[in-house]
Amino acid sequence: MDGVIPFELGIPLRIFGSAVSAENGAPLYEIATCSVEPGVVQTDADFPIVVQYGVEALAQADTVVVPASHELGAVYTEGVLTAPLRAAFAAIRPGTRVVSICTGSYLLAAAGLLDGRPATTHWTSADHFQRLFPQVRVDPDVLYVDDGDVLTSAGVASGIDLCLHIVRRDCGTAVANSVSRRTVVPPHREGGQAQYIRRPLPEPQLASTERARSWALDRLDQPLTLRELAERESMSVRTFTRRFREEVGMSAGRWLIQQRVELARQLLESTDLSVDLIARKAGFGTGASMRQHLQVTLGVSPTAYRRTFQPSGRA
Repeated sequence: MDGVIPFELGIPLRIFGSAVSAENGAPLYEIATCSVEPGVVQTDADFPIVVQYGVEALAQADTVVVPASHELGAVYTEGVLTAPLRAAFAAIRPGTRVVSICTGSYLLAAAGLLDGRPATTHWTSADHFQRLFPQVRVDPDVLYVDDGDVLTSAGVASGIDLCLHIVRRDCGTAVANSVSRRTVVPPHREGGQAQYIRRPLPEPQLASTERARSWALDRLDQPLTLRELAERESMSVRTFTRRFREEVGMSAGRWLIQQRVELARQLLESTDLSVDLIARKAGFGTGASMRQHLQVTLGVSPTAYRRTFQPSGRA
């Protein structure tokens, strides 16, 4: 749409376009950029772009990504789609995965795709979004929401997190990590992490929790306590807990679980180790504990997850 933000428009191309097969380097996604009408589209910057494809491309898509625009018009003020936008959404095949970046969620909501579903948007727009679309279960505090075939992200860079999450879901951890290295971004930020951390970096005179995190990552197979982590930074548990949340956006306990789930995913995808052994290596202790955490986090059992990436892998 006119008013599209170039940074966010470029995210899908950069992330999905960097996903290639480890075996032969073949692209894993085919990407097409389309507009309601092909031709010149004004951005919110001082340059326009030329879009080759129209809405006919939507009928061929397996995933449709809607970036943010600063010219949403009636979508933003009244919560309704214009006739051309209605025609565009009508072209999308049933069952197609639909994704929004930042305020692109307004279009998904106006199209009725978010009715009764959890979603997010940029934190500065969350209150307005909820008033305009009361039928949507808005979570203003997360980076992105994966609700299966409809996914929404918060502002700007969280679109990178969501697209990486999709690559991870589609192609596995190894491919997603390769994409993150190519694009020089963190390989994984949990969707439930806070959008807006008031002090994302510690003040210069204050100590960081980075050493404790690095130390913990090397010992995920071992029981780790808050006291041990705090001692690595010579802090009290109370101070460490507060500082950790300020820097990372979540509690140390939740962060540890997230890292252990990530390690378990990598081992399930890339090795034939038994579930019980992976559980021990990832610090869950028992297969039952790991199953519980993966079910909560991913919605599947370790065996089902492994079959997705290793169809012939052992359970």
